Amino acid sequence: MTASVSIDEKRNFVQWFLRNHQLKRRECVWILNYLLSDEAILERVHFTEEVHHCRPRAMVMSTVDTPGIPFRFYKGNIMTSDAEKSFHDLRIHHEEDLYIQLNFNNIPPSQEYLAVLEENPHMPQSLQVNEHDRMVAEQLVHESLHYFQEEKILRDIDEALDKGDKEQFVALSKLLQQVRNT
Repeated sequence: MTASVSIDEKRNFVQWFLRNHQLKRRECVWILNYLLSDEAILERVHFTEEVHHCRPRAMVMSTVDTPGIPFRFYKGNIMTSDAEKSFHDLRIHHEEDLYIQLNFNNIPPSQEYLAVLEENPHMPQSLQVNEHDRMVAEQLVHESLHYFQEEKILRDIDEALDKGDKEQFVALSKLLQQVRNT
């Protein structure tokens, strides 16, 4: 995730998003287009996740191909689904930061989205992933990939034996030794 995102990166992302996704509420399109029209506001926009923790000011927008809520606006302890009220607040309080969560099918994550995605500074400490957890997760992924790679080679060796393919058997055996030594 990026710490500081330029206005150009945000503009490019919003334009890409509007071209490639259909939002559940047309007012969301208006809001995103409004952000594009004002660099001062766009500079204060932060694309992040879990914005319901961002109590200064946040919005959630969802595309038609996701089960998420169509639209939600948070300000302080107030929450509304009235896009017009949020648009009014956006125009009046343009100097305040705005955190936006976009719910859209993003698997695998697009480069455009990853370029603008920022850490959520309002995420409670208890929900943040710490460095140790990240390292444990990476180790688990590494071990899982290693295990599955070894299992695939063993299946291929069995297949080579069944076919009587000595050349393939020797090559796969060498590969298995290399994998086991890493």
